[in-house]
Amino acid sequence: MLAGLGLLPLVGLPGAAAAQTGHTHDAINSVADFDETTWARLLQSGPRPAAYVFTTTYCSTCPDAFDRLQAFVKATRQKVELAAVVMDVSAERVLVHAHHYVGATRFYAFDGFAPAIRQSVDPKWPNVTPYVVLLDRNGAVQRTIGPPAPAMLKKWLA
Repeated sequence: MLAGLGLLPLVGLPGAAAAQTGHTHDAINSVADFDETTWARLLQSGPRPAAYVFTTTYCSTCPDAFDRLQAFVKATRQKVELAAVVMDVSAERVLVHAHHYVGATRFYAFDGFAPAIRQSVDPKWPNVTPYVVLLDRNGAVQRTIGPPAPAMLKKWLA
């Protein structure tokens, strides 16, 4: 049933029940597909505030960028959507790499033609990861490659 909605159950995900973003979350139980239409939907009606870390399985600096972002969120004790978007594997394979993103509130996996999906997120994105997009309470967007600077984080959750 979940697969028909573009969601796959998470089984064997270390730490999934213990999302650590400064408040209690329900256990993550699915990986959502991220296609060419997802970003527009998230911008229009997704959770706020939110952070999306676009990553790949081979990105050696992505877990550190995620950890820094997660630590900032935890310190603020605010309720924040903290999503990891894995760009180079199917939803089923995200689970193998999810342990790098303990504290995520949601996992996405690219589903479709990756260049078109990246284009839908940001036409100027040079396909470098980690690519972090922050949406504040009002939907204002900030983008960066690598961990967000402290000033960017403060502005995001001000």
